[in-house]
Amino acid sequence: MLKRPVMLTRRKFVGGAGAAVVQQALPAAPTTRPNIAVIDHDRILAAAKVPVAVPTARQAPDSAAFLAFTLSVPALAAATLVDSANAPRYGERASAQLKAWFAAPETRLPTEPIYKDFEPILDLAPLAETIVALPFLALDDGLIDQVTKWCAGYLAWLMANRTALLARDAKSRHGSGWLLQASALARFTANDPVLAECRHRYKTSTIRAQIDANGYFMHELTTENPYRNSLWNLDLLAGVCVLLSTRFESLWDYELQDGPGMRSAIARHSFYIKSREKWPYISDAMHFNLLPYRRPALLFAGRAYSEADYVTLWRTLNPDPADADLLRAFPIRQPHLWQTQPRPAV
Repeated sequence: MLKRPVMLTRRKFVGGAGAAVVQQALPAAPTTRPNIAVIDHDRILAAAKVPVAVPTARQAPDSAAFLAFTLSVPALAAATLVDSANAPRYGERASAQLKAWFAAPETRLPTEPIYKDFEPILDLAPLAETIVALPFLALDDGLIDQVTKWCAGYLAWLMANRTALLARDAKSRHGSGWLLQASALARFTANDPVLAECRHRYKTSTIRAQIDANGYFMHELTTENPYRNSLWNLDLLAGVCVLLSTRFESLWDYELQDGPGMRSAIARHSFYIKSREKWPYISDAMHFNLLPYRRPALLFAGRAYSEADYVTLWRTLNPDPADADLLRAFPIRQPHLWQTQPRPAV
């Protein structure tokens, strides 16, 4: 029997998602806990205003419609935190999209997709932020039940399907994308055994297979776009650390005896985020000069490691890639949601 997630429903919603935030001057002093609601206030509301068409036919994960959906729902959820007076309206708009993608038989994403290989599973990685966004929205009970049922079905496929398990075992961003999705889905559906399995996988397999002693993602360095893919993987694993860390165990601090871990990966890549021109490997085949953009991994790591320099660097960067290819490699677009959600007790 599915455990029902704790959600904000229309019946329970009382406008307590957070008082409206007005624009303020940015603080001069470095900090590891910036007020993201203030920093991102205008961009959140601008993103929430973008109209998104509800699909009338089933869409693929690499479609423009899916990209728009995964941008819109988190933006609407973040808008409830900075503009609580209009939270019911944001919830209504999100509900129409969620019904189409997770509930309506003719348009919903399949919970048991059929793929020739595991590549498309990475396209679904932005679903993790969509799932993170759900508890912040005022949704009716019936829709919550339908979304929860979809999430449980897709999670079961991720945990058992042969193609999905190939993605899980990939020593690259594909494995990280699988882990981020499984973690978000398990957390939303309160599936504690899967959460425990994800934590175990991260500590025993992921960092050993992906991060070398110098903090590089060695399997991304031989790809066509090594810089973009390395930063993509950095954000994916940072999201995993946020989702899987508890009040008693931080995955940020977990390191193997010979050094590899997120601490070394963040330290290594922050240098090249600040100074792209010093990247020691080949330049990306596409969009190298447009990168790095504002990587959420910097913000999350700054808080985890009490490193204000990471947050200061994060604040200097452009938060919104305009190119669709770069947006797909930028799976966390509303960090305020990730930093606001409560950390699980166990």
